[in-house]
Amino acid sequence: MTWPVAPDTFAAYLVMMAALAATPGPAILFAVSAGISRGRQGALFATAGMISAAIVWFIASAFGLMVIAAAVPWIFRAAGWIGVAYIAWLGLSAILGACRPEAPAPRSMREPGRSVFVDGFIVQATNPKALLFFTAILPPFVDMTRPIGSQLAAFAVGMMSIDSFFMISYGMLGAAFAYKMREARFRRIFGLLVGATLMLVAGLMLRRL
Repeated sequence: MTWPVAPDTFAAYLVMMAALAATPGPAILFAVSAGISRGRQGALFATAGMISAAIVWFIASAFGLMVIAAAVPWIFRAAGWIGVAYIAWLGLSAILGACRPEAPAPRSMREPGRSVFVDGFIVQATNPKALLFFTAILPPFVDMTRPIGSQLAAFAVGMMSIDSFFMISYGMLGAAFAYKMREARFRRIFGLLVGATLMLVAGLMLRRL
C-alpha cells in the first residue's frame, strides 16, 4: 500500500501541528471567548467556523492560490488588514457595551450560533498566521513526486483533527464559566475582558501582517 504522505514526514507534520495548535493565538483566544459567553454550543460553533475557513484555505492551495499569494502578496495583505479591522471593531463594541448600565453580553457572542460561526470563519480566514502556514510551513512537507491532491487531503485531515481538539478543549474550559453570564456584574467584567481579548487577537494578527 502506498501512503499519500511518507509516514515519517506525516509524523513530523503532526508534531509540528500539535505544537502550533497548543500555543494560544487568535483562534484559541476566540474559542475561549465563545465558550465563556455561549457555553459549549458557542465553542463548537466557533470551532466549526474556524475549521471551515481552514478547509477553504486547503482547497485554495489545491487550486494554486498560494502561487498567486507569492506573486501578488498585497491582495492577501489587504485581506489581513480587513480581518484585523473587523476583529478590532468587535473588541471595541464589546468594551463600549460593557460600559453601558445594563452591560449586555458582547455583541459578537450573544447572538445565535450562526453569528459565532461566521465570526470564527472570519477570524481564521483573515488570520495572517494561516497565510504564513500555507506559504511557508506547509510547502516543505509536500513531496512533488507524489500526487499533490492526496497529500493535501491527508495534511488537511491531520490539521483539522488537531486544531479541532485544541480549539474545543480550550473552548470547553471557557464554557465552564458560562453560567456566570447571568450576573450583570460578571457580564460587565466579561465584556471588558472579551473586548481586550479581541483587541489582543487583532494585535497578534497585525504583528504578522
